Amino acid sequence: MSLRDLRLYVRGRINSQLSRVLNARGGGSTVTPPPVDAVIAGDRAPLALVRLLAGRPNVEREAAVARYLAARGVGFARQRFETFEGRGENFAVDVGAGQRVLLLIAHHDAVPGSPGANDNAAAVGILLHLLERARVPPDLRVRFLFTACEELGYLGARAWVREAEVAGIAGVLSLELCGIGDSLAVWDAGDETPFLGRVRGALETLGLRRDVGYHVVGRIPLFGSDHRAFAASGVPAYGLTVIPSTEAEALRRFVFSPVRSALRSLVRRPVPFDTYHTPRDAVATLDPRALALVGRALDAVIAALG
Repeated sequence: MSLRDLRLYVRGRINSQLSRVLNARGGGSTVTPPPVDAVIAGDRAPLALVRLLAGRPNVEREAAVARYLAARGVGFARQRFETFEGRGENFAVDVGAGQRVLLLIAHHDAVPGSPGANDNAAAVGILLHLLERARVPPDLRVRFLFTACEELGYLGARAWVREAEVAGIAGVLSLELCGIGDSLAVWDAGDETPFLGRVRGALETLGLRRDVGYHVVGRIPLFGSDHRAFAASGVPAYGLTVIPSTEAEALRRFVFSPVRSALRSLVRRPVPFDTYHTPRDAVATLDPRALALVGRALDAVIAALG
């Protein structure tokens, strides 16, 4: 076990236990999700697919993703992993047949006591919707990866990186907090890479202007996601999030000053962190326009890499 893995293990355990305690004190989640089969048989819009996961315990969230893919006749690979850090199952769907791979990630787990709608059922709903309608250029392959145990220090993503070939991956985007806001944020983007240039160019084809319709920010000290497992292997990999444009400056202060932010969070956290890892992270807080914006952005990125 490397020192990095040990740090992620400790961080993941602290994150999970702290959420368990705080959310239990706040009464926990009271969300009653609809039956999985009813969601599968219903509307396949991204917001409707959020209900596949939101409000369910992690073991049911994981099973629901597999049931949805099987019911839709989508071929997928399964990767079961188990270490002393935790256990779970990742699911991967490849669309297209090119040698170059664009990897899009959404983790299907949530912290204890939270319905996990924005973190991270919204991202799963977006990718489940996209994978059945994506137009992939002939020389590209898009891999949709649904990971387990992101909340335990990117455990599922680290398991994937250990066993999979990463040499052909052109770039990685991990979707986090994609259900509230009107402006995109590409983060952990400290160094300019050809992939980052393509992503920026794709967003601008949508008429989005930098620092208005989208933001590119460097490595965030405290918060992270699955893309960091790939970045550690030398792959250009970034987080993708939606934020309210009116909260952009407050969010910048919040994520880049973690100690001060921890104290401030006792009073107020900026949207979307006001519901992050809490019982209030419910489907009703999500905006379908935010999910649609992410879908359009991913369409543009896929086209730009062709």
